[in-house]
Amino acid sequence: MMKSAMMKRNVATTMKANANVPKVSFVRKVAQTAGVAASTLALALSAQAADVKLGSDSGGLVFEPATVTINKGESVTWKNNAGFPHNIMFDEDEIPAGANADALSNEDYLNAPGETVTRTFDVSGSYSYYCEPHQGAGMAGKVIVK
Repeated sequence: MMKSAMMKRNVATTMKANANVPKVSFVRKVAQTAGVAASTLALALSAQAADVKLGSDSGGLVFEPATVTINKGESVTWKNNAGFPHNIMFDEDEIPAGANADALSNEDYLNAPGETVTRTFDVSGSYSYYCEPHQGAGMAGKVIVK
């Protein structure tokens, strides 16, 4: 009888100890999953560094903001706002050596409000650009890549 009572106590102790193990594993997995999700979100947000409106809210022929500063490897998204059609053009003489003006430029017009174009900048330096149909009106901007 004594042996039976001791076995029950050992089984109860073992079950009690094992009951805590899944909780620790579960908590650890939740923390790991949350960490991965946060890292992925941070990476996604860091890759998209700047938004530029093509045309002011009042219809002015400007890029807003006129100058943006980003880190190497980040992107700029231009969004057609007002005063369209617009495009984004880069000249070889106005960008850093090693950057490709043709690949960065968006020669096609953005005609509808809300249309976007995104470009990623992989070479550090200063990039001047303009809107071809409104260049004479002074519609120009700059991207500075650190």
